[in-house]
Amino acid sequence: MIRAENLTKRYGRHVAIDNLTFSTEKGEILGFLGPNGAGKSTTMNIITGYLSASDGKIFVDGLDVLERPEEVKKKIGYLPELPPLYPDMTVIEYLNFVGEIKGTAKADFRSSLEKVLDVVRIGDVRKRLIKNLSKGFKQRVGLAQALIGNPPLLILDEPTIGLDPKEIIEIRNLIKSLGKEHTVVLSSHILPEVSAVCERVLIINRGKIVATDTPKNLSHRLSGKSRLSLRIDGPAREVKSALQAIPGVRDVQVQKSTEESAVDVLLEAEQEKDLRREVFLAMSKAGHPILIMRPMDLSLEDIFLQLTTTEQEVS
Repeated sequence: MIRAENLTKRYGRHVAIDNLTFSTEKGEILGFLGPNGAGKSTTMNIITGYLSASDGKIFVDGLDVLERPEEVKKKIGYLPELPPLYPDMTVIEYLNFVGEIKGTAKADFRSSLEKVLDVVRIGDVRKRLIKNLSKGFKQRVGLAQALIGNPPLLILDEPTIGLDPKEIIEIRNLIKSLGKEHTVVLSSHILPEVSAVCERVLIINRGKIVATDTPKNLSHRLSGKSRLSLRIDGPAREVKSALQAIPGVRDVQVQKSTEESAVDVLLEAEQEKDLRREVFLAMSKAGHPILIMRPMDLSLEDIFLQLTTTEQEVS
């Protein structure tokens, strides 16, 4: 759906984005991440046609954004960080206005408007002034304007910023449902949200791509070791000794558990080594039941911090 080739944007001597090459597939939900000033907003503005690139090309659904801007913009629904709302309009007045400026055919607009209102669940507030709506409903109206015209590509910049936990969950579920019919590019600083919603992430730092993969694959490739979190019923010294005797174990950390007579253990194995069976057999032989065993992968937050501080590139 999106194909960027050697995309570069300069402001004088400052290089905002530097030779970016990436793509998205149709129907994919892509998380677009990076620290402040990394070049995320610049990239999104180039995709949507609000900015032109200094070098390189960007294609949306096979169309060159620079050469065919009007056709491209009809294929994009964009929700910026601050939704472009008119507070003195009612919801339905505003969406009618958006339909007009997007050039949506009246017959198509009438048939799609009710669907949009239903998808984002704002039908009950259609006659209310936007300025009287809660932050969550304003965000929903912003999503609704992005959906007008049924564009195949949605670009969402911080869609849950400022929302309460209940509203965040609702918008998150809405984005996941939109991914069934649209390609979605989601930029957010709320990393658990990205991890929960996105199938793949692209991380940018100082204008360059430093990683692109699924969160699970990035965790596996960057951790450099396998970690298990365990709760074992047995004396700390005996448990630690038995675990350290397993070939491939690099480190064992034991601390007292909240459960009586049990200990909590963090076990690190050699790179890409799965020791779950060996751990089970060792504890069974020692007579110490395993109460909890779960793998501990790097979180998306761990990955983000590692890549944007060490600038290690993973592709």
